[in-house]
Amino acid sequence: MIALLDPASYRRTPWKNGGGVTIDIAEEGDAWRFGRTPIPAPGPFSDYTGFDRVQVLVSGHGLVLQTPGGEIDVRTPFQPVAFAGETPIVSRLEAGPVEVVNLIGNRARVRIDLQVLHAGAALGRSAGTHLAYAAQGPAALEVDGTPHRLAADHALRLDGTSPTMIACTEGLVLIGSVICA
Repeated sequence: MIALLDPASYRRTPWKNGGGVTIDIAEEGDAWRFGRTPIPAPGPFSDYTGFDRVQVLVSGHGLVLQTPGGEIDVRTPFQPVAFAGETPIVSRLEAGPVEVVNLIGNRARVRIDLQVLHAGAALGRSAGTHLAYAAQGPAALEVDGTPHRLAADHALRLDGTSPTMIACTEGLVLIGSVICA
């Protein structure tokens, strides 16, 4: 099943730590969440003990996540980074506010992955839920050979019981994948 997700239907959720608001593009109860988040000021990240997180910078530059074990470098746009939700993190903004896309999954229930597809690239995915999101502007993609166009900030939700092939034919598309554990 393929469903178009329109920004008018996205839900706004306050951060657990009270420091901002996440725009939830898609979610499945307490199993996983895919959303876009402005980070207007440096500060602590919410504790997501038991969850895995993948994050990619989509607007701005200079984001560094400070942890007790060192820094997680998120300075480069469209380079996903993964970390455990229980990792204590304080963000550092080296060049002003930024926006990120997050995929957060309950590790006891799902495995998550977030990839960036540029025009001309394709990605095979196993059965599960996949979200194709036009984070940077309009984009075009093919899902198992069927073309789809996405306006900026729109997404497709793909729920499938068999493997699928996703190809970006124009622009840039983020592919968030959620597979049952």
